[in-house]
Amino acid sequence: ATVYLARDLKHDRRVAIKVLREEVAAAVGAERFLEEIRVTARLQHPHILPLFDSGAVRATERADDGLLWYVMPFVEGETLRTRLARDGRLPVHVAVQLAREMADALDHAHRQGIVHRDVKPENVLLQGDHALVADFGIALALEHAGGDRLTRTGIAIGTPQYMAPEQAS
Repeated sequence: ATVYLARDLKHDRRVAIKVLREEVAAAVGAERFLEEIRVTARLQHPHILPLFDSGAVRATERADDGLLWYVMPFVEGETLRTRLARDGRLPVHVAVQLAREMADALDHAHRQGIVHRDVKPENVLLQGDHALVADFGIALALEHAGGDRLTRTGIAIGTPQYMAPEQAS
C-alpha cells in the first residue's frame, strides 16, 4: 500500500491515508487489505495506531473496481528505526518504557486473537515519548487460522530479519 499525508477537512486535522495499490490488489487480491482494515478496527489501545475510517473509491465505471483505503492519525514524530539510526543506543529507562508500551499493545492484540507477525522498528511510531505499534497488515487473526491463509509452506510473509526461526523455516 501507499500512505499519503492528507487533511481531514471535517475535523481540521492532518491524517494518513493508506491506499492499496492497484497492482498489489490485482496480484494478491483485495481481501488481504480488507482483513487488515477489520483487524486494525478491532484494536482499541493507547499504544496501537487506530483506524479512523475506511472505504473504497471507484477507479473506473466497473462496479467491482475500486481503490481501497483507510484513514489513521498522522503521527508527529518518527519511527523507532529513525530514532535508533540517529541516536544509536537508547538510554535504559527509555528502552524499558518503549518495550513495556509495545508489549502492552501486543498483549492487547493477542487477547483479541491477533498476532502482529511483523514487529520491527519501522512499525513502531514514536509520538512524543510514547510508542505506537502500527501496520497490522500481515497480522494473523487466530480465529481465521484454520481457514484459507495467505501463508503456507514455502511462502514467507514478513521481514526475514525479524521472523521467528520457526516462521522462517
